[in-house]
Parts: sequence; C-alpha cells; structure tokens
Amino acid sequence: MLTPEQYGDMLYAKDEVLERVTQSILDSGLKDVSIAPGYGRLLTMLVKLSGATSVLEIGALGGYSGICLARGLADAGRLVSLELKKENADLARENLNQAGFGELAEYMIGPALDSLEKLAARGERFDFFFIDADKENYPAYLEYAIKLANPGALIAGDNLLLRGRTLNPDKNGPSVMAMRRFNEMIAQDERLISTLLPAYDGLALAMVKSSGKI
Repeated sequence: MLTPEQYGDMLYAKDEVLERVTQSILDSGLKDVSIAPGYGRLLTMLVKLSGATSVLEIGALGGYSGICLARGLADAGRLVSLELKKENADLARENLNQAGFGELAEYMIGPALDSLEKLAARGERFDFFFIDADKENYPAYLEYAIKLANPGALIAGDNLLLRGRTLNPDKNGPSVMAMRRFNEMIAQDERLISTLLPAYDGLALAMVKSSGKI
C-alpha cells in the first residue's frame, strides 16, 4: 500500500530540473538529504504567497531547496545561502545557474553561525528562512532567524522527526536533543505563530509576529 506521501507525489509530473539536481548530488558522491519533493513544492508556494523578496537558506547541499525557494521569489528577489563546504556551494551554484536562478543567489561559505553573525552585524533582514543544516545548531539557527526577520517573516525547518529518532525516548544523542529543543521552541515561543507538519520527515512552519499579539 502506498503511503500518503507516495500517493501525493505520484500525482505530480516528474520535475526534470530537480531530478537533474538529485542526480548531480549522487554523482558528486554526496548523500542526498535534500528536502522531500512535497515540501519542496510547499516552499515554492509559501515564498510566492508571502511575497518574499529576500530569502535566507541555512544549508545548501546541491541546490535542490535553493531552486524551490528561488522559484517563488519575485523577479527582484534574492537568495542568500549558507553552506559549510565550498564544494557543496559550488555544486548548488552550478545547479541554480542551470535552472536559470543563478543571478538571484549569493553563497556564504563556512560555519553557518559565523555567517549569521556577519549578516546580523551588517543589519541584514529577510522575509523567509529555510533551515536544513547540522541539527545540533537548530536552536541557535532559530534564534538568529527571529533576530534577522522582517515583521511577518516565515521560518521553515526540515527534518523534525530525524527518521523517528525524535519520537524515540531511547534516543538521546546531541542531534536528537537539539531537535527536540527546536521543536519545543517553535511550538512555545511567544514571538511566533507556528505549526508542525508530520509528513515525510517533519517540517516546522512559523511566522514571526509583527507585534506581541497574533
């Protein structure tokens, strides 16, 4: 029997651009941990609906999510992508160029927390955030996203469930504990309006309040 996710994905035509990205990731010897196709489509829709003109992506990998985000941007929009490894950023940049979005993207190489501190020091602000990087720093990434957010900005965070480990009380490694903390923060932080989506590997969605009230 099909899972709900498999059923939903089979209704859509193959996305040749994103399939090429997936193949390029595999050809490069990387593990493909890109966002699930259904959530990729959701990112595009949310960026478009929000009217975002500035997007910050934490974790580029091979550019799969970057393309999904760029597809929703306005013509004058920009995507800033933080990536630890230069080879990953180079692959992502190449894939965005081939998809026609290269002019929108800026890559910052190195530890994401260092790049976030630079962005904060420059007074940068963003309308949309996508977090999909090392899990142990998710709580810190969320704090930076709120700090760098324009009023009403949206925040999305992938892999809430860590393939079931988040739900397993016997699993208490650093990544699991950090993800549980991130999930609690998303759900309880009074600066946010949020929800958690359980499909695929889980996705958090939050809006930064423009004031103290909903």
